[in-house]
Amino acid sequence: MVGIDRSFHLTQALLPEGWGRDIRMVVRDGTILSLDAGVLAEKEDERIAVALPGLANLHSHAFQRAMAGLAEVRGYGEDSFWTWREVMYRFVDRLTPRELRIIASQAYVEMLESGFTRVGEFHYLHHAPDGRPFGDVAEMSGAIVDAAELSGIALTLLPVFYAHAGFGGSPPSEDQRRFILDVPRFAKLVDRARDRASRLPDAKVGIAPHSLRAVTPDELTDLMAIAGEGPIHIHVAEQRREVDDCVAWSGARPVEWLLDHVAVDRRWCFVHATHMTDHEAERLGASGAVAGLCPITEANLGDGIFNAAPFIAAGGAYGVGSDSNIRIDATEELRLLEYGQRLKAMGRNRFARTPGGSTGQALFSAALAGGARALGVDGGLKVGAAADFLSLDARNPAISGRSGDRLLDGLIFASGRGAIDCVWRRGEKLVAGGRHIRRESVVKDYLALLETILP
Repeated sequence: MVGIDRSFHLTQALLPEGWGRDIRMVVRDGTILSLDAGVLAEKEDERIAVALPGLANLHSHAFQRAMAGLAEVRGYGEDSFWTWREVMYRFVDRLTPRELRIIASQAYVEMLESGFTRVGEFHYLHHAPDGRPFGDVAEMSGAIVDAAELSGIALTLLPVFYAHAGFGGSPPSEDQRRFILDVPRFAKLVDRARDRASRLPDAKVGIAPHSLRAVTPDELTDLMAIAGEGPIHIHVAEQRREVDDCVAWSGARPVEWLLDHVAVDRRWCFVHATHMTDHEAERLGASGAVAGLCPITEANLGDGIFNAAPFIAAGGAYGVGSDSNIRIDATEELRLLEYGQRLKAMGRNRFARTPGGSTGQALFSAALAGGARALGVDGGLKVGAAADFLSLDARNPAISGRSGDRLLDGLIFASGRGAIDCVWRRGEKLVAGGRHIRRESVVKDYLALLETILP
């Protein structure tokens, strides 16, 4: 109800300035009204042993949750991202707005249960299965908005501009018919998506040029005018073949081309940016753009490992996303991000910033800040921010007896999502005992749908 306060007493809480103890937090209209440290709980307070700010999932293709596991069959040639994409093209032909709504609701429920409180939906499924536009160009975007509303997750909607099959403006393939728009039609889509999303509290709408292979330089220039001050996300340098094709087209690598030809700033998120030279990584790190890293999907697709060391040394910002949603788990994204760098360097604690520094704290804090920036919001537990947070079960064996940064080390490297007890979005408890309050009905609809769409 508008104007009603909710109050919480947090024994330990991760604040922007570090760990605080005995914090009394008051929430009004979904926003943090006050944070007072070193105070006793009051009778009406909900008591929480350990509170963490919710994380942003900066890159999701929600519909792909329903095809998880369908591409884990070896083909007759070399399996790669490109063979996985053929499976995705066949799967996507089956989805209507109703089906997208059901799948996205399932994905978003799972995201909230894992500690993500905002999602960046990189949404490129725009048209009917035969490729014809809906009467409302944002019909499929509306299904995403509906799913966010049902689940309660915060939404940054990123309508995708997709016009070409390859570098240099090559014509799209028949398999891409549901994605394709020209610039004027895309401008209408963004306007309607803003209308659709306006009913959600603190929703954001940005844009997403799909990739340099799907947009020409002239189109990219036109898209910047549509973006305004909103987030701009783009797939870049995910695959070596993509890099080679970009060099053949332009004489430059994808990250290099973008940094040379576009005014890249803090609005930008370079999704994956896997295959970068050290010089590219340094330049990207210094640009203000966020690297959108999706370690579970990148491992599943065999993409490669992000060139982190020069990027981090240059002050680069990063966040994590669940991308293909093969598995949805915020802590596992962070754990695998660190483990990939350990395997590459044959050393340990690669993201910890200083001797004696906590790797869990470095990963969590960087993903919190970078994810929020990429999705156009101000993250963290602070006055004026949305009351999006989660609690840990202090009795979980992997974190019991720990405090401060050791809790984050235990959460990310030992317990995983099993230690996440409750999740609040704008002060409303959506997850209790590790389960979303609407899980039963959402899962029921999802299971019924799978009976009709799976081969």
